Amino acid sequence: MAFSNRISKLSSKQIFFIDGIGAIVSAFFLGFVLVQFNSWCGMPINVLYTLSGLALIFALYSFTCYFLTPIMWRPYLKFIAFVNALYCLTTLGLVIWHYHLLTFLGICYFIIEIVIIALLVSVELRYAKNN
Repeated sequence: MAFSNRISKLSSKQIFFIDGIGAIVSAFFLGFVLVQFNSWCGMPINVLYTLSGLALIFALYSFTCYFLTPIMWRPYLKFIAFVNALYCLTTLGLVIWHYHLLTFLGICYFIIEIVIIALLVSVELRYAKNN
């Protein structure tokens, strides 16, 4: 079964849940794992905490949408997709700004996070358009 067919079978509620779980995972890695192993990453700790806090806010938003299940869900899904895209651009900007401090593993982590979130944004926008 094609990837787009699998996505179209999900409910909007499930998309919000997936987004919320992803944000919690990001917040955990940024706020705990990378802070504890900062010498392996290199990103300033205050930046990690800020990104983690943003991820927690996004998780709260997505889980609120998941539990309240709005009838008019498209604008809410488009909003979280837009905010996720801004988060990716912000993270990319921070990686460029702090490039001289980052380790190879730190750069790899942030690139992987940006790619995963960008894919999620693509799925969310496609879902909002087609369902």
